[in-house]
Amino acid sequence: MYNASGLKNKDQCLRDYAPLVKRIAHQMMTKLPYSVQIDDIIQAGMIGLLDAASRYDEIHGAQFETYATQRIRGAMLDELRSADWLPRSLRRDMRKIEQAISRMQQKLGRAPNEAEIAEEMRIPLEEYQQMLQESRGAQLVYYEDFQDEDHNDFFERFEFSDDADPLALLQDDRFKAELMRAIEKLPERERQLMGMIYEQEMNLREVGEVFGVSESRISQLHSQAVARLRGWLKGY
Repeated sequence: MYNASGLKNKDQCLRDYAPLVKRIAHQMMTKLPYSVQIDDIIQAGMIGLLDAASRYDEIHGAQFETYATQRIRGAMLDELRSADWLPRSLRRDMRKIEQAISRMQQKLGRAPNEAEIAEEMRIPLEEYQQMLQESRGAQLVYYEDFQDEDHNDFFERFEFSDDADPLALLQDDRFKAELMRAIEKLPERERQLMGMIYEQEMNLREVGEVFGVSESRISQLHSQAVARLRGWLKGY
């Protein structure tokens, strides 16, 4: 279907690889705020797919799906950059939640539940859950955790390179080990959903179906789990 001059059949390409675009979009949505519309991400990914097909050259030796995945992902990130969708309030709210969880953890000697966290923040439970909902996209490590406030860039977290730094890999392995220990301390339900999202690569809707709850509820629990982990891993 593809040769050195590019795409032979655009419609066929879209039909064959639309599921790939949707899968990448759903995986990315797990890491994005609730305000981001998945249809916008999918549309950008389809453009990236067509761009991949027009540029693909089999003589480079790469499988088309591997090459297309990179172009699709890149097109989605470009769309997110241009939309300027990441509100500064997102990380500010997450820090408040992290601090409240840490205080309650020390006070109770165990992982606090939602009602206890909301009480510590002196807000109604519904308001706390709404903060979690809006904070979808919370990450374990932010680029700005290592930079001055004037140099933060959410998308640095998505960048990847084929050049491996052995020291960085060693540090990453240590971080993963510490992260696994922290995940084991999560409440059972949150521990299970984190495994489904990050190990089994299930999207929020699929996890919700397993638990018998809405996608928005899974989003809340995911944000809360991330806040717990960031609190435990702070200063690592």
